[in-house]
Amino acid sequence: MVQYTQMHLDTSFAALSDATRRGVLEQLSRADASISDLAERFDMTLTGMKKHVGVLERAGLVTTRKVGRVRTCRLGQRRLESEAAWIEGYRQLWDTRFDGLDLVIEGLKRKEKVDGRR
Repeated sequence: MVQYTQMHLDTSFAALSDATRRGVLEQLSRADASISDLAERFDMTLTGMKKHVGVLERAGLVTTRKVGRVRTCRLGQRRLESEAAWIEGYRQLWDTRFDGLDLVIEGLKRKEKVDGRR
């Protein structure tokens, strides 16, 4: 299970690491689009956009359907819940560390005030 989750996270984060792919997801959140429309919108070749869509599709973030000669893209069923949970775990870890650092800084400030009065 852990290994599957790790592979799943790797695939998702790799797909999300590219600005064009994030842009495609944003565009598809508004409306379905053909690969040709996406390629035109992002000023790239059809082959380049097919590769980006393929990466998103392997990550489960996009689905495609071919009708005739047109391949239409739409957002996939995945909601990035496991990715959000992974990020949240690290956010909580860093919040705890920063809270501890705040306590140290406050203690040093108090000590400085006391030492300054002497």
